[in-house]
Amino acid sequence: MDLKIQRPSPTCNQTGSEFKAGDVIFSALVREEGNLVRHDWSHDAWKSAPEGTLAWWRSVVPEQTDGGVSLAPVEVLLDTLESLADQPEEAALRYLLALQLLRRKVLRFAESPSEEKEEADAGSQTEEIVSLVCRRRDCEYRVVAVMPEAEEHAALEDRLASLLWSGGES
Repeated sequence: MDLKIQRPSPTCNQTGSEFKAGDVIFSALVREEGNLVRHDWSHDAWKSAPEGTLAWWRSVVPEQTDGGVSLAPVEVLLDTLESLADQPEEAALRYLLALQLLRRKVLRFAESPSEEKEEADAGSQTEEIVSLVCRRRDCEYRVVAVMPEAEEHAALEDRLASLLWSGGES
């Protein structure tokens, strides 16, 4: 599954003013009603990270080009991957994020293939665990390999895209 990459929001979350190329903006991943949502603020409107913020970053609105994309900073993506580890209900989202980081060469498979099977709840089911290494943080991530049902694909794709991007599609 490949993502539909979206750009940051074209307007400030607080004032509604339109962002222009070169503007300094702040973006945050915020927990809202059990979901993570990206919001963008102008430099003047940003006071601090709102309650429920998982990660935030400062960036500059790029010049409009031939449809180029703007990805959230790698450190933010890794922080998000780490924070989702404590949320078993988000295992599918975490797995897809890990695959995106693997695809972008931020993560790589551990040297020795340590895909393991672990017993879940009283041995009723087994989970496949994929070990990924991050040289940037000199650590290993163990991610449950969750294969979403076909009817979940679109919803998970949209959730991952909205987690990382907001605004119009490219």
